[in-house]
Amino acid sequence: MSDPRPDRVRPSSVRWTHVALPSVDIDASIRWYEKYTPMRLLDRREDTDGYGAWLGHPDQGDKPFILVLVSFFRDQEKGEKMPILSPFAHIGIEMPSQEAVNEVAEMGRADGCLAWEPQWMPDPIGYICACTDPDGNM
Repeated sequence: MSDPRPDRVRPSSVRWTHVALPSVDIDASIRWYEKYTPMRLLDRREDTDGYGAWLGHPDQGDKPFILVLVSFFRDQEKGEKMPILSPFAHIGIEMPSQEAVNEVAEMGRADGCLAWEPQWMPDPIGYICACTDPDGNM
């Protein structure tokens, strides 16, 4: 497949860059991801189709792996959540300790978004819990 933009700078290698998820309320989703994960808002844009937000780790230089949230105006009018990552599909984020997992679980329990109670899973998985974002993604 050829790129229709011949002046575009091409990467020197193939790499995985992002996962994109739809969001009905992008502001609520940004707040949720910044509260429940180590990701931070790296960039935000608006065009004629809607809003986009790039979240990732600010310390990963100029080529971070990012979560892109997209909120299309046409979908906002409907106001319907469109969970893509459920009931098992999910974004996995490694935490530094069992206590950190328990803290996230407690926040999720308090906010009503804890989907899986903390539990030990066989290696290589470890100690986990799961929460759902404002759109129902895991």
